[in-house]
Amino acid sequence: MKNLTKLIPLMLFAFSCGHVSNNEANGNATTQAALTSTTTPAPKTSPYFDKVKEFVDSNFRNGFNGGILVAKDGQIIYEKYGGYANPRIAADSITEKTPIHLASVSKTFTAMAICKLWEEGKINIDDSVSRYLPGFPCEGVTVKMLLNHRSGIPKYDHYMGSMGWNKQQQVTNQDVLDFLIAKRKQIPVGRPDRGFSYSNTNYALLALMIEKVTGRFYGDYLKQTFFDSIGMKDTYVFTNAYANHYLPSYFNNGRLYPLDFLDLVYGDKNIYSTPRDLMKWDEALRSGRFFKPETLAAAYTPYSNEKPGTHNYGLGWRMYLLKNGKKLVYHNGWWHGNRTAFYRLIDENTTIIALCNNDSKKIYSVREMADIFGDYMQGRSDDDDNEALVRHAPVRRSAPVAKASKTKRKTSAAMASNKKKVRGKRSTSTSYSAKR
Repeated sequence: MKNLTKLIPLMLFAFSCGHVSNNEANGNATTQAALTSTTTPAPKTSPYFDKVKEFVDSNFRNGFNGGILVAKDGQIIYEKYGGYANPRIAADSITEKTPIHLASVSKTFTAMAICKLWEEGKINIDDSVSRYLPGFPCEGVTVKMLLNHRSGIPKYDHYMGSMGWNKQQQVTNQDVLDFLIAKRKQIPVGRPDRGFSYSNTNYALLALMIEKVTGRFYGDYLKQTFFDSIGMKDTYVFTNAYANHYLPSYFNNGRLYPLDFLDLVYGDKNIYSTPRDLMKWDEALRSGRFFKPETLAAAYTPYSNEKPGTHNYGLGWRMYLLKNGKKLVYHNGWWHGNRTAFYRLIDENTTIIALCNNDSKKIYSVREMADIFGDYMQGRSDDDDNEALVRHAPVRRSAPVAKASKTKRKTSAAMASNKKKVRGKRSTSTSYSAKR
């Protein structure tokens, strides 16, 4: 465990230097002074350009803060970025190179890292978790059940704070396992493989498993195995080393979302990336260079079929299964004020990516663009499985864990002053079309 007070000074510095303005709350548009590329759409993408541009631009006119990218056949159809990265510098906007917290979209990397180790014979996903995590106290739970959320283990982000964890101490992945071992009799663990129950604990344990099996820090393993090989230069796993230069998030009323005692746990969250880097991730998964076809087939297989329905979960991937046979492979995310959407239209070789940091549920409407490329949504968009749902959501935690110090009060005053300075100003957004 790590002392939270050691993280607080870095947090305060980051918040004062990296706060993003909520221009929607201030009544300001966030899409003025857009810079549009003169590059014309490539022949492959031009039939879709106008509809995609219209949809994306509409989101930014309605206060979207972050980045949206739509690509087909490895060609960017349209992308746009907007919102302040630092309100004290009017020109310092979120750009195509600004990493944003992926929240639960991070799970796709954790799952595919486990699948890579499975291909290499270092992990068998049908093995008991206890084979790789000694002391793991839940009998009958396999690695696959962690991957597809059928372990029955509840969310650590719900029970640790209410069952005696000192919130002045940062939780680590090892702490998640140790606490589960120590409190097993008190934690309401369900019977394994009885049904789907979304839990961040599963993926915190999978990240720890990657470290135990490889002997490397989770972030280093992902960097060496995926990020560097794919060319994801603006992607990283958050640690204390990034606490003074990451992009923070905020509530939809403009109030800053502070870090708390759960913000060093990874695997379930804590990867920062950009739409362009996620596009590279999508292309890598399609390329055949990183995974065997049978591995991808297993990852995209629906495993929770007790009740008929359109929504299901594979190995680290959500699925939207339509009656016409279409399958939308995706993952949404929500952590603090970060909301994310990563949709993959496998048949059409198309990806739709949206990342924001102002806690807007409107982000999930980008899924409607799937209908531009195929008959996926059938003219309707719903919110019934995004990260805001009770059964899927991270906990809506209480206020900051540390008492306000003089330094913190001064920082808050400075932030309020900065907000006044940026009122009346318009943030810059940048849009690009048909770029590689």
